[in-house]
Amino acid sequence: MLAVAGVAFLRPMALRREVVPSQHPVRGVFVDLRDGFRYMGRTPWLLGTLLFASLLILVIMGPIEVLLPFAVRDQTGGGAGAFAVALAAFGIGGAAGSILVASFPLPRRYLTVMLLLWGAGSAPLAVIGLTSQLWAMVIALFVVGFTFSAATVIWGTLLQRRVPPEMLGRVSSLDFFVSLAFMPISMAIAGPVGEAVGIAPVFLVAGIVPIPLAIIAILAARMPRDELANPLRS
Repeated sequence: MLAVAGVAFLRPMALRREVVPSQHPVRGVFVDLRDGFRYMGRTPWLLGTLLFASLLILVIMGPIEVLLPFAVRDQTGGGAGAFAVALAAFGIGGAAGSILVASFPLPRRYLTVMLLLWGAGSAPLAVIGLTSQLWAMVIALFVVGFTFSAATVIWGTLLQRRVPPEMLGRVSSLDFFVSLAFMPISMAIAGPVGEAVGIAPVFLVAGIVPIPLAIIAILAARMPRDELANPLRS
């Protein structure tokens, strides 16, 4: 009965045809990218976050995706099961971080907290290159997963609340482009660099470098002033 009623209401709507101006799909993509970059360029907190995220992905994703299995095998003597436990710790930490942040109001210093979670949250990666104990790697990966997902929840909220609706799709595309562009580059260079200098130095860099990068992004984009001038709490 409900289905019949629904069809009855939808049928007159189907008779209305709206003429949408045609636009070449390729041209439309470039126009969207241009508009997205223009908006990013005049929005310091967004520009600072995306530049930081680009460098962060370049520094940490290769070690995690490419070198972690070798670290588990060579340093702990573990096999596939040990690697699965390490990955599970990262995933469980991510779920816990997402649930915790989503359960409470965002912090007043939301931009600062977000970048510090990403930056300082990378520090445990240094442990992976130095320890021979699987449990230490598991704890480190849990913390990294927790902080990264917690920051990602804040980021998703920022996109919805601070980006105008007409620009949201373009900004989301830029966000996706960052991951799409820099993740394969990081994975491509992680193996050769790890073979050249060793696994421990690579994870040490992955753990330490994001911290000053986060601080630079916060200060350069004047995020403390911006977040106070644009509170997210209702």
